[in-house]
Amino acid sequence: MTDGFSVPGQAAADTLAASVARVAELADRLGLSRDEVFDVEQLSEASGVPAPVVTALLDGRHAGEPDLQARFLQRLDLLRRTRLKGNGRRYTQQEIADGAGMSRQQAGALINGDRRPTMEHCDAIQRFFGVHAGFLTADDTDALHGALQRTEQRLLQDYAGEGDPLERLLQDHGVRGIAWRAAQLPTDKHRDKVTEWLDMLLESVKPTGPQESADSEDSDSANPTET
Repeated sequence: MTDGFSVPGQAAADTLAASVARVAELADRLGLSRDEVFDVEQLSEASGVPAPVVTALLDGRHAGEPDLQARFLQRLDLLRRTRLKGNGRRYTQQEIADGAGMSRQQAGALINGDRRPTMEHCDAIQRFFGVHAGFLTADDTDALHGALQRTEQRLLQDYAGEGDPLERLLQDHGVRGIAWRAAQLPTDKHRDKVTEWLDMLLESVKPTGPQESADSEDSDSANPTET
């Protein structure tokens, strides 16, 4: 970690690959094209990652901006180009400074690359533009993974609403949240562990059988309904 910024590793690449595979599988189930769910320009805008880097990462190739300040400047430039005012114009340096609680000189130095940003600067600018925490700071691999997670959540919601009786049953019984969390696990081994835990829980709350039914009948006979 450098100045509060994360440094990427192989684990991040593996997690991204697993996320890509899950989104692709959901797209197939929903009958969507890969180009639709892996829209490079949309993923770039959502994550802050340059479109060519998005393409490379989706293909499993190593890519990204290794220089932290260069990454910050690229993400900030994207925000200024895509998060516009109501009149369609860019926010000025003064407006960014006022909204982020810093001087115009500070904002100008950050925007022009004359000053290295701190985590406090990044947090303030992210709040001003209304983007999620880490937009300006996350490694390209992690940033794209976050955008794909949001895509996956949307697809899961669409899949649950397709009218499949089993999916409706799962949703009605509050199971969709469990399924969504399990889908975030990186390997089948992790998901198998969740299944084991659920089996243990089901065993612990399983009805006792005939005795429970008998108790229920005794209760009904002791409290007959008047006609």
